Amino acid sequence: MDVNGTVAEGFEPVRDAFVRNFEQLGDRGAAVAVYREGRKVVDLWAGTKDVDGTAPWQRGTAQIVRSATKGVAAAVLLMLAERGRLDLDAPVGDYWPEFKAHGKERVLVRHVLNHRAGLPVLDRPITPEEALDPLKGPEAVAAQAPVWEPGTDHGYHALTYGWLLDELVRRVTGSGTGEWIAAEIAGPLGADLWLGLPEPEAHRVGQVGGVEAPEAAAALRMRPKRSVTDAYRDPGSLTNRAFAAITPFPDQNAPAYRASALPATNGIATADGLARFYAATIGEVDGVRLLAPATVERARAEESSGPDRVLVVNTRFGLGYMLHGSASPFLGPGSFGHPGRGGSLGFADPESGIAFGYVTNGLRKTVTADPRAQALVRAVRAALS
Repeated sequence: MDVNGTVAEGFEPVRDAFVRNFEQLGDRGAAVAVYREGRKVVDLWAGTKDVDGTAPWQRGTAQIVRSATKGVAAAVLLMLAERGRLDLDAPVGDYWPEFKAHGKERVLVRHVLNHRAGLPVLDRPITPEEALDPLKGPEAVAAQAPVWEPGTDHGYHALTYGWLLDELVRRVTGSGTGEWIAAEIAGPLGADLWLGLPEPEAHRVGQVGGVEAPEAAAALRMRPKRSVTDAYRDPGSLTNRAFAAITPFPDQNAPAYRASALPATNGIATADGLARFYAATIGEVDGVRLLAPATVERARAEESSGPDRVLVVNTRFGLGYMLHGSASPFLGPGSFGHPGRGGSLGFADPESGIAFGYVTNGLRKTVTADPRAQALVRAVRAALS
């Protein structure tokens, strides 16, 4: 397997794990980047740019990262709170009056970030065409009644998270989340990271598609619990309805979808862009730091824990980030970040100074702990031991 890029001394286990992902776990095109204390120590890429193509993955090839977008978008609300423009403990309706309808007066801004708003589903899902309109998603959420008392329980807001967050950003700043990320995060940081792909960058982005695990890997994989399997099969479950808030789901390779800005699901990044973002949340990267230390502590303090009403398994969330746990095994107990359904992963671990980014064009049937990303995380842990 031909692998391009570099690893710093001591991080060779990451290269070995990356090679095994292609040889044993079915990766077709992927990249991984790791920063330590603001310095890049791993920068690897291999395979093809498109999941079923022949053109090689190059330095700077980017991919859609699905729900790994949520971690980047969360930083926007946290930065606005740092600057005194947003109160995380204020009702969402203070900024968005129309949202108060149907018993949502008690939904707080922090409930959007910790998945306790009670709004993971839409009684009337929106169409792919409506999803491209930045007004339609927020309108649908504003018209929706909570499915549990806000603040009393948690469940993953797979798609509605994006509309909730984006409308808050618009009401506070007058700009969409994608524009704010470009101006205040990706631009100053020099990160290859977009929410709303600019046309001049479109040539860098590969085509994603589903891939099956090799038979040997599938045989070793633990079968999901029956309760999880049943939840995904039941059309009336919160699980199914949450992921069906856009029905049918848009073509992720369509230029119009990639050019739109859905903060829950369609960010596009290189592995370096994702890792660089997380490195700048916990320290300086070339003189840029995104979050103050006190904000990092708020972000990774546990807000939600236990059985997830949408994902069914136990999950842990801080403010906008998944926390280390059985559903999201990051580097250590203090890690925070977000996976993307199908494979991608970004996170930071303040204790070790590690920031991690993995992107792939081969989407597996995983929501949280993808085996390829987890193999790389274990290799980083081994390199640090």
